[in-house]
Amino acid sequence: MNEQSQRIKQETGLTGPQLWAIGVIHEHGPINISNIAKLMYLHPTTVLGIIDRLETRGLVSRNRSKDDRRVIWLELTQDGKDLVQSVPEVIQGLLGARLEGIALNDLAEIDEGIGHLVKIIGVQEMLPKPMFSLEMNKPKRKGGNS
Repeated sequence: MNEQSQRIKQETGLTGPQLWAIGVIHEHGPINISNIAKLMYLHPTTVLGIIDRLETRGLVSRNRSKDDRRVIWLELTQDGKDLVQSVPEVIQGLLGARLEGIALNDLAEIDEGIGHLVKIIGVQEMLPKPMFSLEMNKPKRKGGNS
């Protein structure tokens, strides 16, 4: 994932998460921060930083809802739309979309296998770079408790 992200960053000047956000906005937009965060498995604060950088580059615009002024909708600018047509989908987006379709038992096996791999490589003390945020996407319990 890191190699693909570095290659895309050299080609476009954008990081993998920035391109992933552009792809999500393109597919689901207009979209608000909390919904894009859920789709990207990231905390809304993390997504806000990504959107700030994309807006600075003129790729995303924010539009306040006419119905509820607290809600801000994200949309791609024309430059953002043009960019979507010229870059490949980033692996973070592909991985997240594909993992969603896997049964929980299979996900548990994958998690266990990755845990073994981490021990074999000897990197269990390294802090991971956050890609997914489980607290944002864990299923709600019945009765409204999470």
